[in-house]
Amino acid sequence: MAVMEVRNDSPGWLVMWLEPLGEDRWLRPDETFRVRSDYHGDELAFSLTFWVDDDDRSAGIENVAVWIERGDCYAEVTDRAGNLVECGHQRPDEVNRRWQAALADAHRRTAERKAGGEAV
Repeated sequence: MAVMEVRNDSPGWLVMWLEPLGEDRWLRPDETFRVRSDYHGDELAFSLTFWVDDDDRSAGIENVAVWIERGDCYAEVTDRAGNLVECGHQRPDEVNRRWQAALADAHRRTAERKAGGEAV
């Protein structure tokens, strides 16, 4: 089993994206999550990608993607105590509302295009 720890040493939120699934988990300052893969080989099971989004950074949010390179992409994420950490863990309500509104808007635009006979 491959295990990697992700620790938030910043003063704000760290969003850990589990890829290729696109799942988000939010870490508070000084919080640590463990990502576990079923991979038992000699090659690296994970890779990391960090990026800066100016809007996120101004809101005190940093981003890191943990890419599952080997093994089942449905890796297990736990906290230090071993509790399972699911997608959306600690996602701020404001962010959740914005994402839900964007999704609803995308669905509305798709329905409008279908109704107008445009290819989707």
